[in-house]
Amino acid sequence: MNSENTIQVWDILVRIFHWSLVISFVVAYFTSEEESLWHIYSGYVVLGLIIFRVIWGLIGSKYARFSNFLYSPGDVSQYIKELIGKRPTHYAGHNPAGGYMIIALLLSLFVVTVSGLKLYAVEEGLGPLAGVSSEFTIINNANADQDENDDEHEKNDQEEEFWEEIHEVSTNFTLFLIFLHIAGVFVSSRLHDENLVKAMITGKKKT
Repeated sequence: MNSENTIQVWDILVRIFHWSLVISFVVAYFTSEEESLWHIYSGYVVLGLIIFRVIWGLIGSKYARFSNFLYSPGDVSQYIKELIGKRPTHYAGHNPAGGYMIIALLLSLFVVTVSGLKLYAVEEGLGPLAGVSSEFTIINNANADQDENDDEHEKNDQEEEFWEEIHEVSTNFTLFLIFLHIAGVFVSSRLHDENLVKAMITGKKKT
């Protein structure tokens, strides 16, 4: 691929976001069993990156905007058919399937981080969600005539179990999406004869 048939697609902020998200998620995942500050702070970074990407998806450069890669379900279906037929249409930015994958990953990661923050609040009483009322608190207040200590302990156990389950399931689902994303990048790179990993480093793609 030479400079004569390439264009600048991914701006520097999109590229920094992408690789920072990769690193932060990897750190968070491999420190999850240790309940260390690395896990907590890398989770904060992931959440901050998600917020940035949403904002940049609205006001950022041309190919970074959601409006550039959010296609209709029909377009996605057509692209997948072309992909299966090994003759997919080439897009300068994200292809229709890739665009939906980006949204799915952002939503999944958001659930992972929020559930993690809530779990941190329940277990340690720390973080921005500490003290935030939930359905468990409402149920507890309705049963105020029961023994308060036992009820509070039971409520905390139930709430911890609930958010731990959400956190684990959403993390596993995110891993599944990441696997599909990597597979899609590999297949698209082969069929379009371009290195999409390199493109996310240099910002340049084939025209």
